[in-house]
Amino acid sequence: MSAEKPGDSAAAAPELSPLLKTALERLGDRVLEHHSARGDDRIHVARESILETARILRDDPELSFDLLLDVTAIDYLGQPDDFETKLRVWDRNSASMRRQPQRRHELVLPPRGPHPRFAVVYHLTSTKRAHRLRIKCRLPEDDPKIASLTPLWPAANWLERETWDLYGIVFEGHPDPRRIYLYEEFVGHPLRKDYAKQGEQPIQEYVGPGAKEPRRPH
Repeated sequence: MSAEKPGDSAAAAPELSPLLKTALERLGDRVLEHHSARGDDRIHVARESILETARILRDDPELSFDLLLDVTAIDYLGQPDDFETKLRVWDRNSASMRRQPQRRHELVLPPRGPHPRFAVVYHLTSTKRAHRLRIKCRLPEDDPKIASLTPLWPAANWLERETWDLYGIVFEGHPDPRRIYLYEEFVGHPLRKDYAKQGEQPIQEYVGPGAKEPRRPH
C-alpha cells in the first residue's frame, strides 16, 4: 500500500455545495464556521451580525432567501454542537427505575460545557432558487439576546415569540414581545433543559383581553 501524500487529506475533504460557496463569498468574515453534509448546509454567525447577514441572504439575487421557514432554539448547556449523550443520562429507563415511577421524573443533566449555552436556529428557504440554509447563533446564558428579524421577514413575529416563550431568548426590536402559549405570569421557560419534568404552576382563569386585571394565581 502506498504511503499517504501530504496533500491527500485536504484533497479528500468534501467539496462545498454551490449554495454554500456562494453564501461564503457573499458573507465573508461574518461566517464563523460552516458545515455541509447530505445536502444540509449550515453556517454559524455571531449574533452581532445576524441582521446584516440575513439581509444579504435575502437580497442577493443568487441567494434570494425570501422565506423564513422557522426560528427556534437549542439548549446545549454549554456543550458543542452535535454532542451526544446516551439515553441513560437523560431518562433512566432501567428495570429498577420502572419499579420506582417517581424516580423516572428526576432531572438528570449532562455536564456543563465551556461554550455559550443557547443557539438560535433559523431555517431559510428560497422559493425562487429552490435551496435552503440553516443559520446558528450562539448566545450566553447570562445575556440571551439577539436582534429580531421581523424587519426583514414578517413571519419572524410569531416564531420569535414562540422561541421567547419556550426558551427565554429575547429578540430585541420585536414589535410585540409577548408569550404566545403561556400566560404572562408563568415563571420560567419549559423547553430549557433544567426545567423540572413535573413542574406545575397554577392554571389561571381566563378573563379576556378587555379585563382590567391580568390573570393571577388564586
